[in-house]
Amino acid sequence: MKNILIINGHPNSKSFNFAIADAYEKGALQSQTSVETITIADLKFNPNLQFGYQKRTELEPDLLEAWKKIQKADHLVWVHPVWWGGLPAITKGFIDRLFLPGMAFQYKENSVWWDKLLKGKTAHIITTLDQPGWYYRLFYGRPSVNQLKKSTLEFCGVKPVKVTYIGIVKSANELQRAKWLQKVYDLGVKNR
Repeated sequence: MKNILIINGHPNSKSFNFAIADAYEKGALQSQTSVETITIADLKFNPNLQFGYQKRTELEPDLLEAWKKIQKADHLVWVHPVWWGGLPAITKGFIDRLFLPGMAFQYKENSVWWDKLLKGKTAHIITTLDQPGWYYRLFYGRPSVNQLKKSTLEFCGVKPVKVTYIGIVKSANELQRAKWLQKVYDLGVKNR
């Protein structure tokens, strides 16, 4: 049985991102998979990597539990908005605190190379925008996707990483939102 982990990176529980995460979960449960969730905003942790990699800050219980879920998962589904071209601060802090040397990757001694400790996992990023996805890719170079997909997940060995853009959210009517939720539900059914 495939283990799916949905990681919701929006800090507001009233946001459309929560409806997206819920739609994916409902779809995935239809396909007889194991589904767990992490709602980053509900975790109690300091998002600041205070000492960088010079000194390890002990992980709070919520982060330890989140890491167990990440390790167990075969497929990671990241749901987040794009704010100022990037991830919400709480999502970035979650990554900074958890995707650490010795956990998600390991630098090789006297080498520019590293070991990718999350090999064997796949991922799907579902991100909301207040602009069309093609515009975000073409004119801005999709910085949040480059950060999460290339510089984090693929750096740690997660492959392939698919991306779904949902937007323009701010001007969408209920019919358009329902279509997006159906699309995400279908992704969940297919475990994509």
